[in-house]
Amino acid sequence: MGTVILDADAVTESTQITEVIDAVEGAFGAYARGDVQMPAKSYVDLPQYNGDFRSMPAYIETDDWDAAAVKWVNVHPDNPDEEGLPTVMGTLIYSDPETGFPLAVMDATDLTRLRTGAAAAVATRHLAREDAASLGLVGAGVQAHSQLEAISRARDIETVVISDLDDEVRAAFIEEYGDEFDVQEGDVAEAAACDVVSTTTPVRDPIVEAVGDETHVNAMGADAEGKHEIADEVLQEAKLVIDDHEQCTHSGEINVPWSEGVLDDDDIHGEIGDVVAGKIDGRTADDGVTVFDSTGLAIQDVAAAHVVYHDAVAGDAGAEFDMVGQE
Repeated sequence: MGTVILDADAVTESTQITEVIDAVEGAFGAYARGDVQMPAKSYVDLPQYNGDFRSMPAYIETDDWDAAAVKWVNVHPDNPDEEGLPTVMGTLIYSDPETGFPLAVMDATDLTRLRTGAAAAVATRHLAREDAASLGLVGAGVQAHSQLEAISRARDIETVVISDLDDEVRAAFIEEYGDEFDVQEGDVAEAAACDVVSTTTPVRDPIVEAVGDETHVNAMGADAEGKHEIADEVLQEAKLVIDDHEQCTHSGEINVPWSEGVLDDDDIHGEIGDVVAGKIDGRTADDGVTVFDSTGLAIQDVAAAHVVYHDAVAGDAGAEFDMVGQE
């Protein structure tokens, strides 16, 4: 048995997104039941290089499988201009929990994209109206593609309203998906009026001022202290579900109104894992607006890596090498 190396293409070429959604849903449920180990994300700050490293380890145990992995990610904003490298790069080591053997080393950039889209799909499964047919995308970057690909597996999406300041990015998005969906250009307000909305921007001043009466919002863009996409009034009036209390109050969509005392625990319905596990209700007939605040958890990476590894092996993707040197 060797260790499989999976580059970005190998990560995605044989991976089934519906399997990733199911695995991430299982991970959220395991988290609610206490069947995971997920130490806090650790940072190595390198101000002399205007960058940092982040490590995200986790272990998951479900009724059907268990898995362990660690994701190692950098953020170096000067890379594109000075080195011709991406700002963010990631690598994940996927290990056999029983023996510790490194089953795979894989690119974590596309893996992160997959698991983030899957998280929104899980939230949409549990919090959006069953008859939701329109999806608004605020931001048309790489993650918006994953949002559409995953959410369209959770609901029968027919119409997509795309809002982005970049004409070329909008046009590329429409060209890619225009044959499969009714893709329309719109402003933020038009996108936010859809049945389901996903926001994937890095803004620090809210740009979504209002949503539809029964809209479900996936707030995906806020991943650092000070980022804030959704108006406080929308968050206050919504059924608000988060992925993790500590992370969301520190760096999620709710971090700014939380720090200012606009929101507190009474405004939070609960965590998505508790919804998945049936500890609290998801969408009910009486609900209007629902919001999912996603910061991204290490267990999502492990769940996605579990699917990627097994699909890659089944599809003969990647390259195997002798990393450990077995006798």
